[in-house]
Amino acid sequence: MRRWTELDQVERVDLYTRQSLYLLLWFFVGTLTISAIAQEPDHRTAFAVAGAGILVLTVVATSVLRAVLDQRRPWRRIALLLVLSAIAVAVALPHPVWEVVVVAVFVNVVWSLSGLRDQWLTVTLVVGLGVFMGATTGSLALLAGGMFMAAFCIFTVRASLWLLGVVTELDQARSAQAALAVAEERLRFSRDVHDVMGRRLSAIAVQAELAASLADRADPRAAAQMLAVRGVAHDALREARELARGYRPTDLHQELEGARALLRSAGIEVRLDVAEVPAPWQEPAAWIVREAVTNVLRHSAATQVAITFRAPELCVTNDGVASAEPGTGLGLDGLRERLAPLGATVTTAADVPDFRLTARFPDLVQEPA
Repeated sequence: MRRWTELDQVERVDLYTRQSLYLLLWFFVGTLTISAIAQEPDHRTAFAVAGAGILVLTVVATSVLRAVLDQRRPWRRIALLLVLSAIAVAVALPHPVWEVVVVAVFVNVVWSLSGLRDQWLTVTLVVGLGVFMGATTGSLALLAGGMFMAAFCIFTVRASLWLLGVVTELDQARSAQAALAVAEERLRFSRDVHDVMGRRLSAIAVQAELAASLADRADPRAAAQMLAVRGVAHDALREARELARGYRPTDLHQELEGARALLRSAGIEVRLDVAEVPAPWQEPAAWIVREAVTNVLRHSAATQVAITFRAPELCVTNDGVASAEPGTGLGLDGLRERLAPLGATVTTAADVPDFRLTARFPDLVQEPA
């Protein structure tokens, strides 16, 4: 068994709740029995025998309570408890100890069964034990008192279990929240890796192909082109290290300049016409430019690319599409997922040979005059 210091908070609350309920059961029964024996010095032998029987009954009741706390319904143990209770009452009725036995039976039964959440069982416990107390004592006051005590015991046990359940659910919710945060962080990291490394690797592939073509023709520009490939590889390595250290803010101006350099190195003409993008949308706009340029390098045979911004839309157009079907893919799907919580939308349209990616920022929509 682990020590208290080795338990987490939920395990401590669980242990405290269980031990408290066990302790209260034994405290009530033990106090009742000991006080009765002390008050009747002439019948100590009878009370000692009754005390032994009550001890056995309380052990069985504790076993039932333990199973109930484990959210089980131990019908055999419950049946044994009820049979022993009936025998104890029947044996004790002709003797001076019968009042002590009746109260001990009452406490054991109601306390051990209170954790069973069943409407009819609750009614049976409250009414049945009240009638039991009234019938065995012949007092209407004790009938009402028995019903009240049964209801009080049921409330006490179930309130303790409810509190334990709340603590457990809160801990599970906290664990789920932590797992969700980890999953979201991994998803965001994978998207950043796709955006950054996808673009760089696409540029390396295009530039290496161009260098190979120049080398086949013994063109002296092949060496310079390979140096450019090496530069892009170094940039990719640097950005990968930055991603590993932590997320750096995406700068729109750097993305635009990087897009211009990459596209021109691949022999693609670039036209930038991006007015001042509002600060809240600069980083999302940088994501869009990065993904669009990556797609141009990987999936098109473009010779011209235009990046324009006119509120509320950012458009990236190229002339290298070979199909009239709008493009899609994991990159665009991921981009849409990232922009959706911000209220922005991304659409694509193909009109051979042009392909257009359009992002619309809702906060920049101009109200009609």
